[in-house]
Amino acid sequence: MPSNAPFFVKDYYDYYKTDRGYHKRSLNSNGGWNIIGCESFVNQPILKYSNEIRSAVLLVHGEKAHSCYFSKDAYADMIKDSKYTDNKELMIIPDAVHTDLYDGGDKDYIPFDKLENFFKENMK
Repeated sequence: MPSNAPFFVKDYYDYYKTDRGYHKRSLNSNGGWNIIGCESFVNQPILKYSNEIRSAVLLVHGEKAHSCYFSKDAYADMIKDSKYTDNKELMIIPDAVHTDLYDGGDKDYIPFDKLENFFKENMK
């Protein structure tokens, strides 16, 4: 890992290349690559209509995750000019990075009680 690599690259490397997150079939652990991934669709115009979503939505992101802006932007778009805001929530986990929400990290960052309450309240 180059010493000048961005923090999030080092974070992913530390996660996937150690016992914490290593799995022999994980593309990130074994150096493989995915030719059929569809992550690019997430950024397609479909997000333009997110303020029409009637179902409950809970966006959870680590405060220090490099992609935190995405959840903040998606949430703002989701509630802007929407009639369906009562069951939408953005939860930013203080001090957490992206990989902390994979397994709880060293401080048990995953708010299981909050997740459980959200689903109990919104999935009646």
